[in-house]
Amino acid sequence: MEIKKAVIPAAGLGTRFLPASKAQPKEMLPIVDKPTIQYVVEEAVEAGIEDILIITGRNKHSIEDHFDRSIELELVLGRKGKTDEQEEMKKISALANIFYVRQKEPLGLGHAVLCARQFVGKEPFAVLLGDDVIRARVPCIGQMAEVYGMKESTVLGVRRVGFDHIHKYGAVESDDPEGSVVRVRRLTEKPSRKEATTDLAVLGRYIIEPEIFSILESTPPGSGGEIQLTDALNTLAGRRPVWAYTFEGRRYDVGDRLGFLEATIEYALRREDLAPGLKSFLAGLQLEDLQGGSE
Repeated sequence: MEIKKAVIPAAGLGTRFLPASKAQPKEMLPIVDKPTIQYVVEEAVEAGIEDILIITGRNKHSIEDHFDRSIELELVLGRKGKTDEQEEMKKISALANIFYVRQKEPLGLGHAVLCARQFVGKEPFAVLLGDDVIRARVPCIGQMAEVYGMKESTVLGVRRVGFDHIHKYGAVESDDPEGSVVRVRRLTEKPSRKEATTDLAVLGRYIIEPEIFSILESTPPGSGGEIQLTDALNTLAGRRPVWAYTFEGRRYDVGDRLGFLEATIEYALRREDLAPGLKSFLAGLQLEDLQGGSE
């Protein structure tokens, strides 16, 4: 079965990016000149997904505005002869069929996914987290769709992150830790360095069977007092095969300040209009003068 629906949770408060996220969604912070959430939507579209549900919350109206048409802006660009920019604005609103539902309380990722139940119905569906931007020759969620086509069961996108960082993620234990596609034996949400027995982490990409919704309904609050998707997936893995796939590509944690800066610099360096000037600027930096902050 093809994966035709995707869910993008975007209701979080963005506390890692305060004060920038105090009055605007962190998903709208730009990597160069494109909001981070647009990279995620484009990944889903490039993988053949047609319908996308974005889970929003309070003060997230700008996400809806971004993917809507702005007739006034298009007319102004047309009058000024900026036809390339005009066409680019039109393409944003035509990327996919995008729907929205509001998560009324910040009850965790599992609860956010549960909000998509009516949208998903009885189909397998993709979940893409906005904190993870993945640059790959084949879209990450497309790679996972191919694995799902072979396994016909839930697939989690994973990479090794090192034991010093596993406390930030859902950790995956398997019987074949060296394989690229392995069966999940157990999942643990954000284990401490001392508790962790694996550094294989789930990194913001999932293809999930609709059975997850009935599990989420009865999943009690876990880590942080929230309903954790990891806990529900752990229950699912005890009932039927759940697979972990080590995806190909460069992943950026854009919910982290350093990861966001890395993504911005690397994406800018791949642009013909920006790379020469940016390379010249970086080459001329006197790093010793920047140590200890700036005046």
